[in-house]
Amino acid sequence: MYTPKRPRPEFPKRAVITAGMPYGNKPLHFGHIGGVFIHADTFTRFLKDRIGADNVIFVSGTDCYGSPILASYKKHIEESGEDISMEDYVYRFYNLQTNVLKSYDVQPSLYGASAFGESAKVHNKVSETLFNALYEQETLNVMSSPQFFDPIENVYLNGRQVVGKCPVDGCKSDKAYADECALGHQYMQDELIDPVSILSGEKPVLKDVNNWYFILDAYREHLNDMVTKMRKERHVRPNVINTIEEFLKTPVIYVKRKDHEELISKEIDLGANEIQDDGKKPSVTYVFEALENRDLARVKLDTEGIRYRTGKTLVPFRLSGNIDWGVPVPSREGLDDLTFWVWPESLWAPISFTITYLNSLNQPSSDWSKWWLDKDSKVYQFIGEDNIYFYGVAEMGMLMAYLGIRPDDGRSIEDVNFPQLVANCHLLFLDSKASSSSEVKPPMADELLNHYTKDQLRMHFLSLGLSKKSVSFSPKPFDPNCPEDAPDVVLKDGNLLTNVYNRLLRSCFYTAQKYFDSVVPKVEVREEIKDILHKAIYDYEHNMARQEFHLVIYTIDDVIRSVSKYWSKYMKQADDHDSDELRAQVVADAIYAAKSILTLLHPITPSTSEFVREYLNLNETLWSWEHIFDDVTAHMDTPETHKLKFIEPKFDFYKKDESQF
Repeated sequence: MYTPKRPRPEFPKRAVITAGMPYGNKPLHFGHIGGVFIHADTFTRFLKDRIGADNVIFVSGTDCYGSPILASYKKHIEESGEDISMEDYVYRFYNLQTNVLKSYDVQPSLYGASAFGESAKVHNKVSETLFNALYEQETLNVMSSPQFFDPIENVYLNGRQVVGKCPVDGCKSDKAYADECALGHQYMQDELIDPVSILSGEKPVLKDVNNWYFILDAYREHLNDMVTKMRKERHVRPNVINTIEEFLKTPVIYVKRKDHEELISKEIDLGANEIQDDGKKPSVTYVFEALENRDLARVKLDTEGIRYRTGKTLVPFRLSGNIDWGVPVPSREGLDDLTFWVWPESLWAPISFTITYLNSLNQPSSDWSKWWLDKDSKVYQFIGEDNIYFYGVAEMGMLMAYLGIRPDDGRSIEDVNFPQLVANCHLLFLDSKASSSSEVKPPMADELLNHYTKDQLRMHFLSLGLSKKSVSFSPKPFDPNCPEDAPDVVLKDGNLLTNVYNRLLRSCFYTAQKYFDSVVPKVEVREEIKDILHKAIYDYEHNMARQEFHLVIYTIDDVIRSVSKYWSKYMKQADDHDSDELRAQVVADAIYAAKSILTLLHPITPSTSEFVREYLNLNETLWSWEHIFDDVTAHMDTPETHKLKFIEPKFDFYKKDESQF
């Protein structure tokens, strides 16, 4: 009997899974599906099997607001002349997104939208409630900050209408916008280097405007405590912890050595707490105790005309903006007609969607806290690594403020049930970061289904190991440089099902049909096959608990091939001796293995798994992990009369796409 080397992992009693929010001006591309949604859906389906479907909620939705969507809408109207409202424009993409998710078997409990439908009504109310809570906790400030203004076009510019160079030292982003770059670095607008207005092509000017800011930089100590807690609990991916820590560094300014020497000669004191100079680097580092001290130093450097770079650090988190298309901010302290900046309201949108879903079940809105905050619940947020700052720093800071934890009150955060971030690394396309402007256009999600089945793609994307590193997606039909006789790497893991597992299933059915009238032989399954399956089940469960999906696929690959070898070895012996007794043993063993493997595949290939279950003529207890080690008869409604469904010659359970023949 197989003895596990470690105890089975524990899971929460209830779980919420979120999967980011695609922008409402585009259909889903391969990165949305392969980088986030399939992973989130697979984990959701596993938890439903593991802790019960009623104990799991999976929410996502269309991110309807934000300056990129507004700019895209205006461009569409100008180029097409179509008479369409902003709401209808976004709703068009919402429908495209929901249809593509269905085609990949991605099935959220609710796929909402922040700007229309019942979820929008709830979202507006949640936004108001959270803003008022933060305001009453005195964690919001009105700050007069510079905003870019295009004097040629005579308009204020939103975040994506200004491009320049990221001021964060060492940043290699190819795009930096008004106050954030494409890699997620945050800075104040007046720090952007060489800004250009995309409307006029000229350099914009800065004008002061008032907005609401959350005092995120005051939560540095609490956020450091949160990181310590994450390390102790050992369940958060290293890339999440490392990225969060980068933003928790003390404020610094990097000045070139010759400029540093000029400051010394002019006896200009920048007010730094420490000056770091090892004599080897081309720049000198000025370290400051607080952000305001760093910003005073920036003023002095600007006055002297000295260029500099800043380091990653916490800055106040902007909550509001002045574009019309957005969620209204409550009027306070004479600030009227503001809307929420899209990033903060998209961070709490999953709460809005959770409430909307609970309301659809006639459950009170207040129950959201039971799912999000209680100790026996857990929230798993599937995101791309570029968004760790927003979810891992800004969201966590606002959560602590909402719970009444102030930066100066000394309260422990040990009892805070922080969401767990499942951040995937970049899913590249043909070894490069996907870009619609590149020579070879990256495929949209629906295009891939013209060449592959959803099962093949789900298997492939899960196998890539995005928890560890960025990986290239290289589908042969979309790679002009791939030799015609080269194998398609996307099919490797799918072939495990369409070839090896398919062959095992067919062999079981055909042998049972030929020798046992489609009846599963009622003999005790050998310990040898149970050991193979039980080890796989334990490994699979641990890998799922850590969201290491590539290891889940590896485990499935190993067990399918092991059982296939078992079949070949012992069925050959049965045929050599023409032994029905041995045939019965091998068929019973293999069907026990096939049903156990099918339970492991259910979260990954849900529709086809249901199809196979129906042919095995087993009931839905097959999916429950309460019965994961049970014999096949435990899943039969009437064991005395049970038979497998009849299959024709060359029958396929897992099918290939027609283009692959």
